Amino acid sequence: MKVVGLTGGIGSGKSTVTEYLISKGFPVLDADKIAREIVLPGSEMLIRLTAVFGKEILTDDGSLNRKKLGEIVFSDAEKKKTLDGLMHTRILELIHERILEIRETGKHTTIFIDAPLLFETGLDESADEIWVIDADDEIRIRRIMERDGLKREEILKRIRSQMSREERIMRADVVLDNAGEPEALYRQIDELLKKL
Repeated sequence: MKVVGLTGGIGSGKSTVTEYLISKGFPVLDADKIAREIVLPGSEMLIRLTAVFGKEILTDDGSLNRKKLGEIVFSDAEKKKTLDGLMHTRILELIHERILEIRETGKHTTIFIDAPLLFETGLDESADEIWVIDADDEIRIRRIMERDGLKREEILKRIRSQMSREERIMRADVVLDNAGEPEALYRQIDELLKKL
């Protein structure tokens, strides 16, 4: 079974690619979805995060206030490092467990891993091929402002906290250009799927 890693900077269009692949019947392990799973109210991880970052990261109903946590970690490199250390270990364990489960079914010849921090976490070493979804910074900033309602400076902090576009592109086996319409992106994906 071939494992393809998908990555790209915030706002590059990873979710668009993931949704398209799922619609084509491919299994996709989404690191962001797994990250949400492990911080559900009452979870061991949320209890640990609260102990480290304080009760202000919780909403009134006891769920994680992502915006508040983001404000804390994206303005302090050490706190971001602490958060990454806690979360990444568990996310990687679950991804590897799920790859094995899918492999054991024998139903699929290719599986995709959607991970914004594919290179930073070493998850690229578990992939046979790396696809980087790319768009220039101004396009990404506009998309994030529309999608998340964040201010430009907040978005720039997040972009700066990630690996540079140039380095991601340099480490890619394939670069998908997502600067245009979704249909153009889908055509690129279809061509790649023919070669799998």
